[in-house]
Amino acid sequence: MARRTRAQREWRPGMVRPPRSVRVMFASSVLCLEALLMVFYGLAMWGLNRDASHAGWLLAGSLVVAVVMVLTCALLRRPLGFVLGWVLQLVVIAGGIFDPFGYTYVLGAIFLGCWWFAVVKGRQLDREKMERYREEERLAAEAEGAEQTGSEETPE
Repeated sequence: MARRTRAQREWRPGMVRPPRSVRVMFASSVLCLEALLMVFYGLAMWGLNRDASHAGWLLAGSLVVAVVMVLTCALLRRPLGFVLGWVLQLVVIAGGIFDPFGYTYVLGAIFLGCWWFAVVKGRQLDREKMERYREEERLAAEAEGAEQTGSEETPE
């Protein structure tokens, strides 16, 4: 038999899982898209600097940054993940040093704005979502309590 996760072992019939974090989903989406940007950035810089000795290093470095961005998605449930995300945003912008046309600065600034929006708006949406979740739980408990008291009463 396959090994079960803690969530699977603790699950009981009728249990409702708490909602997933919108902030984590938004931030993961931004990091994954940015990882694609870094792959294409590395290919472009390799193509533009093909004759230079550092062309391979540019490609390898951008691929490493892309992998780190994807791996950071797993850390976004902890504060360290968001700190690392902010650092990676600065790394992308700093990558504009090697871009002779300066497009990387613009793309880095756009993704920095997307990251900021994902973190700030995601936090706000998470708060609203948890308030709604708690209210639904409270109403469900009240409805269950009303059903139990209503079934105990016998009409005369």
